[in-house]
Amino acid sequence: MQSDVLLIAAPTKAGEEFMKQTKLVGLPFIALTNNKMERIRLEAQGVKQIIQVDTLEQRASNIPDYPIGNVILFEESLPLCCRYIQICRSWTSRPIYVVTQSVNPRLIYKGLGADYVIYSKNGDVKFLLSSLKANKTIDSF
Repeated sequence: MQSDVLLIAAPTKAGEEFMKQTKLVGLPFIALTNNKMERIRLEAQGVKQIIQVDTLEQRASNIPDYPIGNVILFEESLPLCCRYIQICRSWTSRPIYVVTQSVNPRLIYKGLGADYVIYSKNGDVKFLLSSLKANKTIDSF
């Protein structure tokens, strides 16, 4: 049986750093993006699995080939993060984490289905890695 896979949307420097740290601790993940330029940038950084979604579509038509587990979204913009939450919530019942530098959108994100909204000035949420690794819900795919 295939285990759930960690999904990370990392359009920020903090998000990129988190992906690097995730790789270093040996947690497999899939990156989420909504544009070709970011996909190319992720591929150049060595990210192997990438899901590219059309955030303008009303319905998320492309369901991932892998069972999605925890989701970590680094906020670049309020509208994009909101759309990612809507899309990802339909893919998983596991927790969705939003990492933001603004305290204002907390209730918006929670209302859309985020389980945890983490406020961080620098976006450093490496502390999440130990709990994700401890959960052992993620295997290589």
